[in-house]
Parts: sequence; structure tokens; C-alpha cells
Amino acid sequence: MKACDSCSGRAEIGKNHKKVPILQRSIGLFLVYLPILTLPFVFLSAYLTYYHLRMIGGENIKTLADFLPERSSHRYNLKNQITMDGSFKFSLAQSKLYWILNCTWYCPVSVALFEWHAYLVKIVENWWCPFTHEKKEGYSNAKIDQSFWHIYPEDIAKLDPEDRDNPIWNDSADK
Repeated sequence: MKACDSCSGRAEIGKNHKKVPILQRSIGLFLVYLPILTLPFVFLSAYLTYYHLRMIGGENIKTLADFLPERSSHRYNLKNQITMDGSFKFSLAQSKLYWILNCTWYCPVSVALFEWHAYLVKIVENWWCPFTHEKKEGYSNAKIDQSFWHIYPEDIAKLDPEDRDNPIWNDSADK
């Protein structure tokens, strides 16, 4: 189970948004773009993790492209992009370019990058640490053929049966 699956329901934003003072909302808008400064480090971390896996023998590992939505799947382009009426004259919400940059680049690339990075880190943990814990079922989107502990017969014998036979890191458990 993913962490968000254990939440009691939907996150509530829309019903509270208009109640929040405009200054607070403006600061909040600034905060959503501040992480752009961290993206180069996340890209670097994800690619280092990817190449770590490749260099230890990994194959058939998804790439960032596998997590990015097809450009053709976006509903809007610069010609037909909808905008909002701004709350002041120079509001970015009135700009088609603003929405295109947000909705076809920043948001989907950020989500894809973090999902790809999480997928890679799950593979790393499944490889090096195939030991069950309460959140491990959430790693099933990053299955591997066998863990580091499964490649040596003398180490397989040391594993708890639940760890030895888990199909997330042991493809022979599928058979």
C-alpha cells in the first residue's frame, strides 16, 4: 500500500481556497515554483541510481521517457489553451503560455521524474534488501527477477520463507 492509499479520503483544497487570504495564496504560488531549483539535483540523483542499476547488471529498467505522458495526450496546445480571468490586470492566469508551460512541461515532467526516481529506488531496495516490512507491497511496481540474496544458494537458505518466496524480488515464486 502506498502512503497516500492509507489516507482517509481526498485532500481538501478547493473548498478552502477562496477563504485563504490573497497574500497567503500568493506566497503559496511562489512556493510551488521554488522546487524548480531542486530539479537538477533530482535529475542527477535519478540518473545516478539508474546507472548504478545498469552497472550492476540491470536490464529492462524503465527510463524517464516511460513515465512522461505523450505530448499528443495533452488536451490543449498554445492555439486552443484555455485561460482564466485574472484577479488583477497582469495575472499570469490570463496567459496561454503560462498554462502551457505549467500543464505540459513543469507538472508532468516533475511528476514523471519523481515517480521514475521512486521506481528506481524501489528496485534498489528490492535488489539489496529483499526483506519484508509493512510497506513493501507498495514496491510491487518495481519487481525484479531475483535479489542479491537470491543469487547465492547459501544465502537463499538464510532467508525467511516470506522473503525467499516473495514474487516482488523472486520471479521463481511466480512459477
